[in-house]
Amino acid sequence: MAKDSTNVDYTGPLRRLVLAVLVLLLTGTFLLWRIDSPRVERFRAQVTDQIVPNLDWAMAPITGTINLARDFQSYRRIVEQNSELRRELRQMQSWKEAALQLEQENARLLDLNNVRLDPRLTYITGVVLADSGSPFRQSVLLNVGARDGIVEGWATMDGIGLVGRISGVAQNTSRVIMVTDASSRIPAVIQPSGQRAIVAGDNSAAPPIDFLENPDLVRPGDRVVTSGDGGVFPAGLLMGQVAADPGGRLRVRLAADYERLEFLRVLRHYGTEPVSDTTDVLGGSTAAQLTPELTEVTE
Repeated sequence: MAKDSTNVDYTGPLRRLVLAVLVLLLTGTFLLWRIDSPRVERFRAQVTDQIVPNLDWAMAPITGTINLARDFQSYRRIVEQNSELRRELRQMQSWKEAALQLEQENARLLDLNNVRLDPRLTYITGVVLADSGSPFRQSVLLNVGARDGIVEGWATMDGIGLVGRISGVAQNTSRVIMVTDASSRIPAVIQPSGQRAIVAGDNSAAPPIDFLENPDLVRPGDRVVTSGDGGVFPAGLLMGQVAADPGGRLRVRLAADYERLEFLRVLRHYGTEPVSDTTDVLGGSTAAQLTPELTEVTE
């Protein structure tokens, strides 16, 4: 039976031939590039000048890939720098907060150096605890109580201004009702006019001034101190300064920092003794000198 020559497969030999030619070409190129000769060097330069510029289209994907990798690395560095800047910003914010707290503490201490309390008033310092709940909206707890000699009604200060009074004493703790509470009513004197008024709490940060004798003599910025009327608070304790709200009502901008109550001074105040004899106030010799003059005036 005759063999059909039309079905002969030339693919295999052709592949081998192309592979052999490619190997020979690469081997020749390698040997040509390894030859150290001026003539061969000029030939290599000419080949490079003719072939390399025409391969820009083939190098474009590679160049784009390299540029993309560089851009990705640059973007990653930018992200890292941004994260580092955010960390530094948070750290600077914490430093700023610490600086503000130190500035406020420094101002508080400077103001405290100018505070002049009655030398007969002694005090005990307590730490402000978390509020455990009470019928009063504006109140805090202190870690001092009956064991420390705390008596109900004593005034409390934060070092600069009046905070409130003791209302409720336990063995180890005591409750302080702030001057901002709605149940608080404190007799006060407005300086320098000497006008007497009542500072009535209304659960706001700036309690209003009620029962003012002559409002025309009071100006924003005047000092407000306790008058001592009623014997609840000692006289002369700083409460704050007069301020006017948008409605024109006079209020007290409190000197105490109610947002940062950490320690409170509890003033030991046992009240003032009532004056029953004027000679005890004037003194024996002075009273003896004034008595004949008063007798002559009476006659």
